[in-house]
Amino acid sequence: MTKHGHLAEFLQARRGQLRPQDVGLQTYGERRRVPGLRREELAMLAGISAPYYTRLEQGQSRNASREVLDAVASALRLDESERAHLHTLARTPRRSRAAGRPPVERVPPATSALLAAIEGTPAVVIGRRSDVLAWNRPGHGLFAGHLDPDSPDDPGRRPNMARLVFLDAHTRELYSDWPAKARAVVGNLRLTAGRFPDDPLLAALIGELAMHSPEFATMWADHRIQACDVADYEMRHPLAGTLAVTQQTLQSPQGCGPSLVVATAAPGSPSATALTLLVHTTAPRESTRPRHGTETRTT
Repeated sequence: MTKHGHLAEFLQARRGQLRPQDVGLQTYGERRRVPGLRREELAMLAGISAPYYTRLEQGQSRNASREVLDAVASALRLDESERAHLHTLARTPRRSRAAGRPPVERVPPATSALLAAIEGTPAVVIGRRSDVLAWNRPGHGLFAGHLDPDSPDDPGRRPNMARLVFLDAHTRELYSDWPAKARAVVGNLRLTAGRFPDDPLLAALIGELAMHSPEFATMWADHRIQACDVADYEMRHPLAGTLAVTQQTLQSPQGCGPSLVVATAAPGSPSATALTLLVHTTAPRESTRPRHGTETRTT
């Protein structure tokens, strides 16, 4: 993050991605030092003064009204998720003191009960930094069968979905359209960083990914926002084969606490059959030893 903050970074990046011809501006063949819109051009499209927009982009005017922010969002051609993100960034106060280490995330009892109730459907509980807080057997088998199934129980060993998508070869091969999955992960991390700009663990994760994955660094610099509510993916699973799944992210209306990611397939489809087989494969096997109180008869 620059000294001007997340809001300034977002505005600068998205302005730089708009070309004059994208918004109907004539350049008359003039030579431009940068391909994106100039500040005064963006201000004109938003109907505000250039000096005011400059202060906004430099992080010097954080009390912009909703109407001004909506005008800037329209000028930048933002979609609904990006518009909401812009408002979130504008409302975020500046850091007043060093942030302490966040508490360890835990799975609420209600979420644990829900996870147990859908044991026949692959599901994973994800924390706000994309840490895996819990999963059921099919969820572990579908998303990370190569990892220790008990790893989410230990906060020090918890898998991280963003880290897996970018740095784990198995997970990378799992998605036929890996770039689409990667962009969704980055877009969701952008939303989280906007809501929790002072989270040191989130900042450390982003720094680690940017350092070890050039693809992440490039996608992160785009400032693209993507709410991962519902997404369709083709997965190439080592046991279930190729299957098309819909990943749905369920979260509390307040937007706080962990989210539940559920994978389903179209009823009656080959993918649904493959998921059913995966569920049976990952189901606990009954012991073949005699139960307590019974005898093994021989003849």
